[in-house]
Amino acid sequence: MRVATWLTLGAALLPLSGCGVAALPCRLASATLKIVPVVGHAAATPFDACSSAID
Repeated sequence: MRVATWLTLGAALLPLSGCGVAALPCRLASATLKIVPVVGHAAATPFDACSSAID
């Protein structure tokens, strides 16, 4: 089971190039914050700018 998890994770990250991997934490934080009602999109703005700057 553990090997399958690592293989799935590796296959999901394979299409990401160097910039995509570097911007991944910013994108994940942004997507997570956007779930929060009312203030989510405003709180995610710096993380959107971070991922845009890396790309």
